[in-house]
Amino acid sequence: QVQLVESGGGLVQPGGSLRLSCAASGTIFSIYAMGWYRQAPGKQRNLVATIISGGSTNIADSVKGRFTISRDNAKNTVFLQMNSLKPEDTAVYYCNADLLTQGAVWRYRAEYWGQGTQVTVSS
Repeated sequence: QVQLVESGGGLVQPGGSLRLSCAASGTIFSIYAMGWYRQAPGKQRNLVATIISGGSTNIADSVKGRFTISRDNAKNTVFLQMNSLKPEDTAVYYCNADLLTQGAVWRYRAEYWGQGTQVTVSS
């Protein structure tokens, strides 16, 4: 069983910073990619940033230059450093991992989601 546990959300004033963390645990043989998505009330879930095992990143245009994604491969953990936060960044942030795990007989590749962490940017 694989679990993704997020932490680091909260309330911050515009212009402030937050750092989100997401740790993957369980039977994991390799992680192909980890990333962050966000969903504001009444809106669809959208990509924020992803990082693949080789270190290449993909950052949404709306947060480029303000958010940075990084990864600790040894700890199966991904981080999202969010600077210069704006009210429009307010959303539930979800961690995502594309990884290889163990089934009843075979190993298989699957995608997992965290439970989400609330980020609120408000004065």
